[in-house]
Amino acid sequence: MSARKKTKLGILGVAKINNRVIPSFARTHYTELAAIASRSQDKADAAAKEASIPKAYGSYEALLKDPDIDIIYNPLPNHLHGEWTKKAADHGKHVICEKPLAPTAKEAEEIVAYCHKKGVKLMDGFMWPHHPRTEKIKSFLKNGQIGNIMRIHGVFTFFMEDLNSGNVRLFPEMGGGGLLDVGCYPIFGIRWAMESEPISVYAQAQYHRGVDVAMTGILNFADGRVASFDCGFTMPVRMGFEIVGSDGVLNIPNFWLPEQHAGFNITRNGHLENHHVPGFDQIALMHDHFSQAILNKTPVIPDPMEAVKTLRVLDALSKSARESRIIHL
Repeated sequence: MSARKKTKLGILGVAKINNRVIPSFARTHYTELAAIASRSQDKADAAAKEASIPKAYGSYEALLKDPDIDIIYNPLPNHLHGEWTKKAADHGKHVICEKPLAPTAKEAEEIVAYCHKKGVKLMDGFMWPHHPRTEKIKSFLKNGQIGNIMRIHGVFTFFMEDLNSGNVRLFPEMGGGGLLDVGCYPIFGIRWAMESEPISVYAQAQYHRGVDVAMTGILNFADGRVASFDCGFTMPVRMGFEIVGSDGVLNIPNFWLPEQHAGFNITRNGHLENHHVPGFDQIALMHDHFSQAILNKTPVIPDPMEAVKTLRVLDALSKSARESRIIHL
């Protein structure tokens, strides 16, 4: 594989997220979208025709058996992530798995260990870590542009019009709920910015049909720092992230899905500084990073164990909300 300049990727399923992911392959340099699979040949054919994908398979197993495919992109519902990521690994395929890697940290850890044992690379499908804005913000934090980080607040909400629909996010047996679907973003972001793990959490939630549809919570760190978040399906779209330092405040709008002219700002001593990082497709960058890690035999960044660490916090938050008490990690 190292002699080739591109990897070939196949998509497992015809999930709605593909509508956002597929166009980005026109901007990849090291990844070729080569196949798509569905449980129905007709659906696979239709999806392939619409997106000009060369191969269409009427079963997931058939895609996994294709010797030309290097990478499987797994956007299946959360409860199927583990099963099909492991099956892909059994066929020697590297896997980008949609976030969260699994409904629980225990299962995610098993997936990471399984892929390692099979000698295949694994990536948790968060896109924002691959955007250049993210690296620029980290350098600002490292260089003390806002002093010592003291507080963080992250959000990801959107309004789901019908909470009684057949949306997979609304079924507990499928790993549904706002915390797993969108809460994983601010929690990963908090861990990324703090560069530390919380020692205790507390959360409150609203539930519908057995899943959390709105949640807010607090994460406490050993050095006294505190972070907070809210997430769910009952409010307008919000994707902000605020980092409060001893010398200033850094605000990131649309952190998880940046606009074309991705920006952030810093407020210091009453003065506002605007910064922008223009013109990048973070989905294409994610796929190309993974392909380069395969082609060049280099580590995947973020390491898949970051997914496990985030899910340990999500597990604790879920338990806290269910039991109305502080959970110590």
